[in-house]
Amino acid sequence: MPKFNNYPNIFKPLQVGNMTIKNRITFTPLVSCHADAEGRVTTELVDFLGAQARTGASVVTIGATAIDAEKAEDFLGALSITRDKDIMGLSRLAEEVHRFGCKLSVELNHAGRAAHTDLLVGDALAPSNIPLQGKARYIKELTQRDIDDIINKFSDCAYRCMVSGFDMVMLHGAHGNLIAQFLSPLSNKRTDWYGGSLENRMRFPLEIIKAIRAKCGNKIAIDFRISADECTPGGMKVDEVIEFLKVAQEDLDMVHISRGLIVDLNYAKYTLPTYLSEHCVNAENSAKVKAALDIPVCVVGAVTTLEEAEEILEKGQADVIGMARALLVDGETVTKGYRGESNKIRPCMRCYNCIKSIFPGWPVRCSLNPVVGRETKYRTIQKSDKKKNVMIVGGGVAGMMAAETAVKRGHDVTIYDKANRLGGLLHEASILPFKRDLKRYLDWQVKNIENCGAKIILNTEVTKEIVEQVNPDALVVCTGSTPIIPPIDGIDGKNVISVFEADKGNVEIGEEVVICGGGLSGCESALALAQKGKKVTVVDMMPVESLCSENFIVNKIDLFDLLKEHNVKLIGNVKVEKINENGVDIIDRNWKRSMVKADTVVIALGMKPTVESVNELNSLIPETYVVGDCATVKDIHNAIHSAFNVAVEI
Repeated sequence: MPKFNNYPNIFKPLQVGNMTIKNRITFTPLVSCHADAEGRVTTELVDFLGAQARTGASVVTIGATAIDAEKAEDFLGALSITRDKDIMGLSRLAEEVHRFGCKLSVELNHAGRAAHTDLLVGDALAPSNIPLQGKARYIKELTQRDIDDIINKFSDCAYRCMVSGFDMVMLHGAHGNLIAQFLSPLSNKRTDWYGGSLENRMRFPLEIIKAIRAKCGNKIAIDFRISADECTPGGMKVDEVIEFLKVAQEDLDMVHISRGLIVDLNYAKYTLPTYLSEHCVNAENSAKVKAALDIPVCVVGAVTTLEEAEEILEKGQADVIGMARALLVDGETVTKGYRGESNKIRPCMRCYNCIKSIFPGWPVRCSLNPVVGRETKYRTIQKSDKKKNVMIVGGGVAGMMAAETAVKRGHDVTIYDKANRLGGLLHEASILPFKRDLKRYLDWQVKNIENCGAKIILNTEVTKEIVEQVNPDALVVCTGSTPIIPPIDGIDGKNVISVFEADKGNVEIGEEVVICGGGLSGCESALALAQKGKKVTVVDMMPVESLCSENFIVNKIDLFDLLKEHNVKLIGNVKVEKINENGVDIIDRNWKRSMVKADTVVIALGMKPTVESVNELNSLIPETYVVGDCATVKDIHNAIHSAFNVAVEI
């Protein structure tokens, strides 16, 4: 018998409209950017959606799909459902998802004033002429004829999806898109019967829902996504949302609870909860909505584990749980839970590189699971034609991925590391309180590698002689990176510590702290120290607005909001000239010198590749690969993907 007793609520079937879903986990809307330039279905899109169906989820929802190719688009690489000739390709998607007992849905959207400027033809459309920063400058206020046309397009697209074999459509009434623009007093300043009172503001979405129901009947379920709280002054709040949904539920089959305004970066952190935020951020509002409605309620928002999902269901805060990142990071998340193998589920570290990749129109990628978005090529790791003895030097994040992949290829694999444990610098990188998700991944991956079949040799620094003695068929060098320590006068002073020492907290740190280096590690360390009550200043040669630019923009905004909240001072465009017992002497671009007082100085000036070890080992055998930070210092995404890309071909 399947061992799913740990999740008695997750694996209960549920009636949604005229369809039954097999469990309470759904894959939430995501634009994977696999459609071609014309929005047509590709093999890569079919395989990506098939992979999400194989996770064990009950419903897979295609994200942000425009109902108007000229006025409604908000993502490059999104699917087209606006033409009858799209039906052929759409049917392939339904067929693939259905193979796994999964239902297929699509998020029907009109971006309105948030339309992608590169895809917009003419002026943007909106209920009121209120432009968004960074979006279309010119807004056309919708006339009754425009409104009628948009309603017809919603129903036409829903009908095409129904004909193509889709089971459900989700109306995107959240995050500041067109439907939400009508609902919200923040963006709807109309004086006709579509504006003013809530009764008037809800008229447009209600007419869309009724038009779809009239055209499709009960042959396709209708879901409605909404921000229970727009998290901005003047925006929709949960009480008004509930009043709207009480009326709308007459023609709806399910409601999907989110929050925030993704169209405005100042409030996107609420829609896209970052690694700095709490988990299960919408459960409280979802519970309020569920208590007021008679139809199923789905909730999304930083639900990253099956344990969290089960708890929400057990408390009666929702009927269905929406997850995306947790299903991307492990292609068998729900299936492993069903089998009683939750300990084998790869955890998500909430880095948002999956979302980061799709904003410029690149196919979705996951930092920790390099197969995501590349299922057509790597759904199954093929065994090598020739079994090899593979020697991996370095047991950090790149080394562990190289080992895991090489073992799947059927090779004999040995990992060497000079430390007494696997994980490399990930131990230091995951030590801060708000990096718990990264720490969870580290602990899981170390155990995964210990049990994957690779031989592990620790406390051994690999030399030329050891490589010659082992004489491997393939050598993978992933010795990582080391901190940059520039020749600054006083950098070896007693009041100077590394960012690693600061984060560990095992050395005495004064009340006033200067952090030299405004990269991600420096700013995160600054936040952690400020949260302990320290007075912190960060100095860097880059302009303040350019700090942490390698980070996903929403993560950066959340981090900088917290730095501001905790009174961390950021000083850019300066060079550190000298460190002394009183603080740090700096000079700006106008040659003006000043001193920043500090009891403790933290060095966070970046990392450099371990060139010495690479040079010693690089040319010893013909088949040698250099991956991860010792090739190019970037991030965990680069380390894992570079290691996988090499190991999958050995």
